[in-house]
Amino acid sequence: MTISPPTILTLLRIALVPVLVLFFYLPGHWANLACVVVFVLAAVTDWADGFLARKMGQMSRFGAFLDPVADKIMVATALILLVQRQEQYEALFAIASAIIVGREITISALREWLSEIGESALVSVSWVGKTKTAFQMTAIGFLLYHDNMGWIPIAFIGELLLYTAAALTLWSMWVYLKSAWPVISDSRHHEYYKDKDEMMADTAEPSKESKAD
Repeated sequence: MTISPPTILTLLRIALVPVLVLFFYLPGHWANLACVVVFVLAAVTDWADGFLARKMGQMSRFGAFLDPVADKIMVATALILLVQRQEQYEALFAIASAIIVGREITISALREWLSEIGESALVSVSWVGKTKTAFQMTAIGFLLYHDNMGWIPIAFIGELLLYTAAALTLWSMWVYLKSAWPVISDSRHHEYYKDKDEMMADTAEPSKESKAD
């Protein structure tokens, strides 16, 4: 199996996760800057793998699956690290982080289910989601650096950005759930299977179609 350049960049982003953790726990102020560099590099690979996949015509089902997984692993890891370092308003910070991570899991699961039943267009990326991502990534960068730059309170600004991102997270989740609600509430998707074999046959059908493509 040949791994395409876009997929290599996505795998690199996953490989940067333990590097971020290592730098986070190293002593010295330089480690904070190193964390930011690693996080920014991961963000650059996130843009680059999508750009290359479109430019080189190498978009694949595996790449479409792996790309958001890599993003969520990096973001969730960074938030976990930041929660344990928080010294003020720990509960509020933890709740905001949990909202962001919980939303990512929920919407990812929703997208996967809608894709299986052919309704993935209902949860296409919205401007609210893009704005949330911008605030979220900027907040994490500020919080990883943590140290003040002269009179600029970097960590405090990062916290405000994170709380804003959490609010936008709830808004975007409501937008997605509202869009998907007609399908979610459709009684046809809540019918019980007669037995395990019927359920396995139903869930196996989409995967056969995917392999055929």
